[in-house]
Amino acid sequence: MNIVQILPALDSGGVETGTVDLARALVQKGHRAVVISGGGRLVAQLEKSGVKHYALPVHRKNPWSIFTQVRKVARILRDERADLVHARSRVPGWIAYFASRMAGVRFVTTCHGWYNARGFSTCMAWGARVIVASSSIGRHMTEDFGVPVENIRLIPRGVDLKGFTWRGPRIPNPHGPVVGVIGRITPLKGHEVLIRALGLIARKMPGLQVKIVGTAPRGKEKYERGLRDLAARLGLGPLVKFLGDRDDVPRILEGLDALVVPTKVPEAFGRVVIEAQAVGVPVIASRVGGLAEIIEDGRTGLLVSPEDPEELAKRIQELVSDPELIRIIVTAARKKVETEYTLDLMVDRTLEVYEEVLGGETIALFKMSALGDVILATPSIRMLRTQYPKARLVLVTEPGYGSLFSACPYLDEVMTFDKKRRGRSLKALGSFSEELRKRHIDMSVDLQNNTLTHVLAFLSGAPKRYGYRRKVTGRLLNKGIGGFKRVLPPVDHQFEVLRAAGVETLDPRLELWTRPEDGSAIDRFLEGEWTGKDPVLIGVHIGASGRWASKRWPAEYFAELGDLVANRLGARVVLTGDRSEMGEAQKLALKMKTKPIIAVGKTHLTELVELIRRFHVFVCGDSAPLHVAATVGTPLVALFGPTDPKRHMPPGDGHRVLYTGIECSPCYQTVCPKKHHKCLRDIMPEQVLRVVEELLTRKGKIRNSNLEIRNKSEIRNTK
Repeated sequence: MNIVQILPALDSGGVETGTVDLARALVQKGHRAVVISGGGRLVAQLEKSGVKHYALPVHRKNPWSIFTQVRKVARILRDERADLVHARSRVPGWIAYFASRMAGVRFVTTCHGWYNARGFSTCMAWGARVIVASSSIGRHMTEDFGVPVENIRLIPRGVDLKGFTWRGPRIPNPHGPVVGVIGRITPLKGHEVLIRALGLIARKMPGLQVKIVGTAPRGKEKYERGLRDLAARLGLGPLVKFLGDRDDVPRILEGLDALVVPTKVPEAFGRVVIEAQAVGVPVIASRVGGLAEIIEDGRTGLLVSPEDPEELAKRIQELVSDPELIRIIVTAARKKVETEYTLDLMVDRTLEVYEEVLGGETIALFKMSALGDVILATPSIRMLRTQYPKARLVLVTEPGYGSLFSACPYLDEVMTFDKKRRGRSLKALGSFSEELRKRHIDMSVDLQNNTLTHVLAFLSGAPKRYGYRRKVTGRLLNKGIGGFKRVLPPVDHQFEVLRAAGVETLDPRLELWTRPEDGSAIDRFLEGEWTGKDPVLIGVHIGASGRWASKRWPAEYFAELGDLVANRLGARVVLTGDRSEMGEAQKLALKMKTKPIIAVGKTHLTELVELIRRFHVFVCGDSAPLHVAATVGTPLVALFGPTDPKRHMPPGDGHRVLYTGIECSPCYQTVCPKKHHKCLRDIMPEQVLRVVEELLTRKGKIRNSNLEIRNKSEIRNTK
C-alpha cells in the first residue's frame, strides 16, 4: 500500500508523534509512506526513517490558501500513486478531501479531539472510515456529526515499548516528590489548575518540584507568561520549572514521581498517559473524555474532577505518600499498556482499516422510475455485483419501488428519494446529497439519465460518474458516454454504461425477489376466491401508466377476452391493476358474463410478483407488470401499440407480441394524435385468445383444442 498522511505540522504532540510512529512502521512492513505537513522539528526524524515528506502550508485556515493547496495535494497524490490519504486535522481534512476526489484516492480521517458539530469541523466526518481513539469520541462523531456507526473504527493510540523502558515503582525521592505535566501549553490543558493545586500543598510537602514540558503555540505565548506569573505570585517560582519542548520524554518520565493531566475539556485519548504507564509513572488525570477510558480509578491511575485544584491537591498528596498504592497502580497500568496500547497493535489495527477501505468500492446505482424500467435494471444490479464482488452496492430509487429490493441478495442498501415531494426543494436535495456523501461513493452508475440523477451523482462526491450524457447536466458525468442512434433492447442499452464502468460480460436475465410471506398471502387470496385445486389462471392486466391513455386496450375488448377465456378454455380470469383502477375493474366485471377474480389494488408490489408467478399466461400491455411476468417466467401475450416492442419488450423465451405495426406506429404519443387508436383497436380479442390457447397447450394445460391459429403473421415471437 502507498499511504499519505496529512496534518498541520510536525512539532511536538501526541498527534504528531503518532503520525511519525505509524509512517515508520508502514515502511518497516514494506509499504510506502508519505507525510504532508507544514514542517517542524520531527521532519528530520521522519525522513531518517525513509519516509518522504512534503512541506506545504496545510495549516492555514485562510479559504484561499485551502483552495490553492487542494490542487497541489491532488498532484502529490497522483505523482506518488497514493492508494489512500489519511487526514489527521481539520484544515488538512478539507484539503485532503477535495484532493482525494480529484485524484480518485480513498479518504480516511482520524478524530483527535472534540469538535464543534457544525461548519468547519464537518470534513472530519467524511472519511470512508472515521478512526477514533476512544469510545467517547466515537459517540461524539455519531451523535453530533451523524457518522454511521458502521463507519467508525476504534483504534487507541499505541506506545513503542522499546522506547519507554519499564523502571518499576520509583523509590521515594529523598529530596522531595517530582510532579510533571507534558503537553502543549494552552488554556484547555489546565496548567493553571495544577499550579493552584500545588500552591495548596507546597508547604506540606518539602522539596516538591513541578516540571512543565511543552510550549505555547505561536500567538499564545501570553498564556505561558501568565502561568509563570501565577507561580511567582503563589510563591512557587523556584519549584516550577518550564522545560520547553523536549525530545527526551522517556528520560523526563523516568525522573517523575507522578504525571498530572489536568485538562479542562474532553480529550480524545491522552498519549502521554500510556507513555507514563509504560515507564511506571503513576498518573492523575481529569475525569473527562478518553482519559476516563484509559484510567481505571484506583487501579491504573487516579481520576479527579476537572478544574478542581482542591481535589487535585488532595490526590497528589495521597498518591506520593503511599508506596503500596503506587506499586498497585503502576503494575496494573503497565500490564494494561502491554495488552491494549502498544504501537504494534495500533499499526496492525490501522492497516486493517486501510485494507478494508481499499478492499472494496462503494457503488451507487441510480434508477428512480418507472416500475417497469426499475425491473429492467435488475440485470445491471447483478452484473455490477458479479464484476465487483467486494463492493458495497447502493441503489437509489423512488419510495414506491424500495420494497421490490428488500430481499435482493446483490444490494447492500436501498436509498429512496421522493422526487415528487422532495425534488423541488433545494434543501431536501442538499439533505439527501449529504446522506449520499456519508456513504463515500467511489463510483456512480446512472441508469435513469435525467437532470435529477445527473445532479445527485455529482453531489454524491463520487469521483467516477458513469451514465449517458443528456442535456446540459450530462456534463456532470465525468465518465459519461454519448447516446446511440441505433435502437437497442433496454438491457443492452444499459450495458453500454456498465461496459464503460468496467463490466465485461452481458447477462440480460431479469430477476425479482420476494419473501415467503408474499407467496402465503397470495395463496390465501386465491383460496378465498374459490379457485379450487390446480386452477388454470389467466392474468389480464387492465391498466397502463396514468398519462399513457394510448397504451390502453379498449375496456370492451378486455371484457370480451375474459368471457372467451372462461367459456372456451375453462380457465379463471384474474384482473390486475393498481389501486387507482379499482373502479374501472368493477365496471369491466359488470360487462362480463362470467365472473373474474378481481385482484386490482389488493396486492402490494412483491405480492403482485407472486400472483403473476402463479398465472399460466399473462395478457398485458406495455406496462410494468409485463416485466414482472418476463422476470418470473410466466408466458406473456404482450399488446403493443404506440411504443416499439423492439425497444421495450423484456428479454425471455416463449413470449408473444401482438403488434399491428401500422404506418403511424410507434408514435410515442400519450394520446392518439389521429383519434382512432387503431394500433391497439386492430388487435382483436379472438386473436389474443388464440395466442393464449397456444401458450396453454405448450404448458400441457389444454388438450384436443378446437381452436386453430389461422393467421400466424399476427403473432410475433420475441425469442
